[in-house]
Formats: sequence, C-alpha cells, structure tokens
Amino acid sequence: MISVGETLPEATLTRMGDEGPEQVSMAELTKGRTVAIFAVPGAFTPTCHSAHVPSFIRNKDALAAKGVDEIICIAGNDPFVMQAWSEATGAGAAGIVMLSDAECGFTDAIGMRLDAPAAGLIGRSLRYAMLARNGKVEIMNAEDNPGQCEVSAGEALLEAMG
Repeated sequence: MISVGETLPEATLTRMGDEGPEQVSMAELTKGRTVAIFAVPGAFTPTCHSAHVPSFIRNKDALAAKGVDEIICIAGNDPFVMQAWSEATGAGAAGIVMLSDAECGFTDAIGMRLDAPAAGLIGRSLRYAMLARNGKVEIMNAEDNPGQCEVSAGEALLEAMG
C-alpha cells in the first residue's frame, strides 16, 4: 500500500465530459494542487452511497477552507455508472470529481485492489481517503474493513489535517 511521503503513480482514469468519456491524468490533476482523494469499492453500494460520498459532500467547504483545491472520488465502475452515481448522490453538483478506474491501473499501482467474488466485486478498490499535495501523499487513511466508513470519512480526513 502507498505510504505517506510517497509520490502518486502516473495513471490514467476516465471521467464523463461534455462529449462522453475522456481520459484524465492523475499527475495532471494533482500537479501544484492539494487534492483529497477517496476511493470506494463500488458505486451505489450501501456504505459508499449512504456514508462515504455524503461525508465528503458535508465537509467540502471545510476541506476547501483548509486548502483542498479538489475532492476526487475513485471507483472501479465504468464512467457511465460514475456519472449516474454522481447525479444520484449530488456529488457532481457539490463539485466532487467522480473518476472511473475500471482497469484498476491506479488502484493496483497504489496497492489498494479489492477482489471480493462472493459479493460480485472484482477489480475494485479498498476504501480509503488520502490527502495529496503536488502529487505527494501527506495523509493516508485506509479502512481495515471495506464495509466501514470511519477513518476514510470526510470528517476523519478533515481532523487528520489538524
């Protein structure tokens, strides 16, 4: 698993743009910026939908007041599902960027892959939240249990920022 002090790996993720799916570089998203990144096992799954995304929506202004330029949510779902989930949760309207890592390139590179065949989740992410400044990890809060949203919640990241 990626650790505090390490640089985020270069990876390409996908988001929905005005013309459909578009590629986005993690290096470009984080260069010269302070970014809160949180990842979930799956869009529309219970804890992700009812706890994790709402915790970042609630804390968006407080995180911005502490210098966070952007909040990014990553999941292994395709960009169409991520867009629908963004609309269903209000994440997009709140300014949270929803990124698809359907090929698990970023997730594998940081050592956070989750495969839970019994739940139908293959090539997904463990639950975490991190703060990256100019591409370097400053805070990494990973859950021990992907069904919980405690140390990875928006409130916990805000508290960890001091």
